[in-house]
Parts: sequence; C-alpha cells; structure tokens
Amino acid sequence: QVQVEESGGGLVQPGGSLRLSCTASPFTSAEKAFGWFRQAPGKQREGVSCISSGDVVTYYSESVKGRFTISRDKDKNTVYLQMNSLKPEDSAVYYCAVDGPCGSRYVGADFGSWGQGTRVTVSS
Repeated sequence: QVQVEESGGGLVQPGGSLRLSCTASPFTSAEKAFGWFRQAPGKQREGVSCISSGDVVTYYSESVKGRFTISRDKDKNTVYLQMNSLKPEDSAVYYCAVDGPCGSRYVGADFGSWGQGTRVTVSS
C-alpha cells in the first residue's frame, strides 16, 4: 500500500511564499509521476502542477504559472511545490498524488494514490 504524505501548509500573507513537501513510500520519488491538486471550499478540485517520472516534463496550470515551481529531490525522496507571490485565491487544501498522467500541457485526475491534504490560507 502506497502512503502519501504532504506537509508545509499554513497561513501566509498575500505576496508571501510557502513550500509544500510530499513523500511517498514504499517506492522512491523518482520512479513515479507526482501531481499537486487543490480544492477550495465550494469549488472543484483543480490540477495545479505535476512532474513526470524521471523529471521529463512539468506542468503548471495557468492560474499558478510563473509563481509556483515543482521539483524533486531524489536524495530526500521528496517532491516540492514552491509557491511564491501567493494570492488569496490560492487558499485551498492542497493534495499530493502519485502515479498518474502528467504531460507538458495537462495533469490528469486519475492518480493512483493520494495524500490527506495540507491547508494553505492566504490572508492578511
């Protein structure tokens, strides 16, 4: 059974930064595609970013492009989502997902394993 765990959420002021982390076991992070999704109250879940197996491609939604960066630290077996210039509309529960479709222009929703989510609140 794959266990996925996110961390790094919290309260930040508009314009601030947060870095989310995601680890998955038992496989190493480099073997699978990872995706980050978010869901705000009353809204549908949105695919935010993904990184493919072997780091061949990354994807960002238009709403975060230029502000968020996904990366992988193979030594730490961790995938990160660096979020800069945060806006109130970025407030949501962010979910990490493992082993799913990730392309340069899309992130699919049918990932195999999901974390419990970490809440990000952007507010002054």
